[in-house]
Amino acid sequence: MRSESFSYRDGDDECIGHLVWDESRKTPAPGVLIAPAFGGLGVFERDRAAELAELGYVALAVDYYGNGTRAETPEEAQALMAEITADRRVLARRMVAAYEALADLPEVDENRIAATGYCLGGKAVMDLARTGAGIRACIPQHGVYDAPNFPTEQMQAAVLVLHGWDDPLSPPDALSALAQELTQHCTDWQVLGFGHTGHAFTNPKAQNPEGGMMYSARASTRAWAALTGFLAEKLTETVE
Repeated sequence: MRSESFSYRDGDDECIGHLVWDESRKTPAPGVLIAPAFGGLGVFERDRAAELAELGYVALAVDYYGNGTRAETPEEAQALMAEITADRRVLARRMVAAYEALADLPEVDENRIAATGYCLGGKAVMDLARTGAGIRACIPQHGVYDAPNFPTEQMQAAVLVLHGWDDPLSPPDALSALAQELTQHCTDWQVLGFGHTGHAFTNPKAQNPEGGMMYSARASTRAWAALTGFLAEKLTETVE
């Protein structure tokens, strides 16, 4: 298994992601983008990339802030998130740049690419799908679902929303609005809601029950099973 820093560009801006793949494989493999939470690309996302690579995917943990920027404090993360989401077209463009960079690799089958993301990364992969990008699957995990400031195109991706039902950042009305959007723009979508589960449920460091953010081993295990099953289905099925 090979793991390395991976540089790609969004116009004049350099992004520094983390790429993991099985270099012994002789034929192009399906690719998976991993969009991080609002702190930026870190250990959590690199570990997920390694786990997906073990399953046979070429995994790219993306850098949507640019220049490998990683927040050191929650306050820094909030500031970075505010900047990148002030114009959601920028976030979407950064995700398209990552998708195109992954698709261009000789190790990757450009027709079999998916994207998953956590928290702000969930919003990022939804915005990628909203551009009409040619990903086969989009899996936001405890994402934030508010609509962007650009029109939603017909989505090529099938969408699986992995959602903590008690998530204060994505309450039922936000999930309902997303469902209406998906019904209009996506031919294959589903929501898996985890009861008694809040925001950031996949992150063992999330320990703020008063704020509605709490790791759940049960929900995290179920989300991983749903994610890997969905990837196996969508990245191996024949495109009609």
